[in-house]
Amino acid sequence: MAFKILVVGDVVGRPGREIIRDHLRPYAEEHSIDFVIVNGENAAGGLGISSPIANQLFEWGADVVTVGDHVWKKKDIIPLAKSDVRFVRPANFPSESPGRGWTCINSLSGQPVGVICVVGRTFMQPAECPFKAVDRALAQLSPQTKVILVEIHAEATSEKLAMGWYLNGKVSAVYGTHTHVQTADERVLSEGTAYITDIGMTGGHESVLGRKIEPVLKKFITNLPAPFDIASGDLRICGAVITIDAASGRAEAIERTVIKPD
Repeated sequence: MAFKILVVGDVVGRPGREIIRDHLRPYAEEHSIDFVIVNGENAAGGLGISSPIANQLFEWGADVVTVGDHVWKKKDIIPLAKSDVRFVRPANFPSESPGRGWTCINSLSGQPVGVICVVGRTFMQPAECPFKAVDRALAQLSPQTKVILVEIHAEATSEKLAMGWYLNGKVSAVYGTHTHVQTADERVLSEGTAYITDIGMTGGHESVLGRKIEPVLKKFITNLPAPFDIASGDLRICGAVITIDAASGRAEAIERTVIKPD
């Protein structure tokens, strides 16, 4: 049975939330999407996520919400991280971190879907080895389902690509987030694992990575501090649709997706 999963790139601030609210569920219904994973890393004011916002993303169509290095910027996310199995923080955070780095959730059709999230270490804050963290998670997830997706929230293209090849044939898909720019290297690797280096961001694309252009230019040109306000022009949802054979867990196709309001 072909099973379709939509993965959505980093939601940036209120503009990103609003386009999710208005367009995520209609797109999923129109394209017969079975399961939706949304990265909410920057959904609260462009930095972090709050419990009310995470619950909004669930209400608007996310089956699982993943995050990254900014997850604890809003302290009120901690109770939800501890209690809601649909919320996945990086698995290679310290063991004392609240919440879970992987989960297994049943779709509406009853198909179990495993989701693992890790952060990279190149040009990022210190973290445990993402490769070993994925191995530990897979030891728990593999007996539960063959449909497993791994999100690597990382800066370096090489680190993301290395994770793709490391997991080739072991998981259904490996996809990257964090850099906010959608890459054009989507493919199914030799052993049936779908891969894309970065699925992009959700929010205002008339911007510099979701922030208003002029303050960012001022910072680059003058090196003076400037508030990086959230941009709202040219709203888009960026991500990818991955088609998986549920029986084997192998990916059949991956397609970049950009959802723009009419």
